[in-house]
Amino acid sequence: MTTTLPIQDQRLLRQAFIHRSYLNESSEFFQSNERLEYLGDAVLELVVSQHLYQRFPQQPEGELTALRAALVKTTTLAQVATQLDFGNHLLMSKGEAQTGGRTNQSLLANTFEAVIGAIYLDSDLPSVASFLDTHLFPLIPKIIQNNLHRDYKSTFQERVQSAGHSTPTYQLSQETGPDHDKVFQMVLMVGNKKIATGSGKSKQLAEQNAAQAGLDKLDAGYKI
Repeated sequence: MTTTLPIQDQRLLRQAFIHRSYLNESSEFFQSNERLEYLGDAVLELVVSQHLYQRFPQQPEGELTALRAALVKTTTLAQVATQLDFGNHLLMSKGEAQTGGRTNQSLLANTFEAVIGAIYLDSDLPSVASFLDTHLFPLIPKIIQNNLHRDYKSTFQERVQSAGHSTPTYQLSQETGPDHDKVFQMVLMVGNKKIATGSGKSKQLAEQNAAQAGLDKLDAGYKI
């Protein structure tokens, strides 16, 4: 590991890095990291919630929820897992590895949660909090600075509806690229009026980008 994990029980440590595909090629293990992932998911949400509650005493519930979602989402956890070199230590089948399993964001995020579960079982919640203090919570300022915790769709909808307009809708205008690497372009509409467009690797991301563009236009004085 690039960083020594705070887990004394070597059995738990190994368990956290066993992908279920590995069980088909090894008789040494009979259980994957999925149970630890299940536990770690709950522990992670609790510790992150407590940290944000104490760190931002003036923030309303909705803002704390948005920040927590940005911290525990797959891409964020995968980013930290990559920095900790988790992918190279995952035990997985040859086929899983050959198809990009070691850099798969979902697998990396799941492994991160399994590690959290293992730290908790090996010690306690303060140990989990200390680990997150070092590796996850330093991302909070960047998330806030870049508005990565904002749900632009909800914000745009609230703005236009409070002004008496109808609920915004999104229409797919373009879809490009091969099946494994598509880019979607969505058009943000209010009634029959085109407000903005956004692109992304998924329709959901394209919608968020379109809503962000719509908010930028409203902030610049655009009238619907």
